Order: sequence, then C-alpha cells, then structure tokens
Amino acid sequence: MTQFNNNVIQIGFSDAPRYFTLSEARETLKLIKPITTKAHQELEEVKARLHHLLPSDPRIASVEQDYEAIVRAWISKMHRLGLIVRGLWLLDFDSGDGYFCWKYPELTINHYHSYNGGFVERKPIAEVIEEMHPDWADVEAEPSIASKANKMQTPHRLS
Repeated sequence: MTQFNNNVIQIGFSDAPRYFTLSEARETLKLIKPITTKAHQELEEVKARLHHLLPSDPRIASVEQDYEAIVRAWISKMHRLGLIVRGLWLLDFDSGDGYFCWKYPELTINHYHSYNGGFVERKPIAEVIEEMHPDWADVEAEPSIASKANKMQTPHRLS
C-alpha cells in the first residue's frame, strides 16, 4: 500500500486500497507527472513509427506490441501508487468520498467528482470544499483553497 512517511512515497501492491487527502494526492502527482510525461513521449515515438508503416507491413505487429507494453507499464505503475486508471493519461485518486481527478498534461490536481460521477461531471476543488467541507481538504495545508473557501463563506454586510 502507498504510504506517506516523512514525505517519502512508498509503492505498494497494485490491489491495495489507497485513500488520499488533497495534499497527499498533490504530493503523489510530483512523482506521477515525470512517469506519465516519459510514457507519453515514448508512445508518441511509437505512434510516429506506426504512421510510417503500410497496413500490410509485417512490422506492424511488433510496433503495436511496443505500444501496448508502454501503456501496460504506465498502468501498472499507477496502480502500484494506489491510483485508479480511467483512461490513457486519466487518473482518479480516491478520497474516501469521491475522487480527485487528473488528466495529463494538467499542471496540478484541481478537480473532484463523486463516486457516481466521471470526468465530465468533475468540479473545481474550491467549489467542492465550499459546498461539502470534506475531511480530505487539509485546509491548513492548502492556504489558497482555505482563503477561497473562507471568502465564499463570509457573509456580506450591508451598511
């Protein structure tokens, strides 16, 4: 199971459940981004090789195997980090009551969706914090979110 111990990310078994706070998910993203960037670049090279082959070329099978190997390796790494792979370069981090959602090449994790929702139903995290006040928010660790949430909750007085 993936654990955060003194800011060190430990990799676990692919079937181990993992729940993330927002700050843990964002810390894990620092590891995920270079892995995903490298896999994406490797896949682009394989796609370029495929593009230059004729449909009858016997090398197509070998190139397709290379493509599949890159995708499978990336998926395996993401599972070992406790993530849910929803599609190519699309990941969910289980918060215990829904998912933080990230899609390559987004810069950070800024979206959330419920267990029943999906990519198209994702909402900005600041909006979710304002509406739900979830335990995973780590408002102290996320001062920018805390200030946004507090501004949204502060009643305006008429003088």
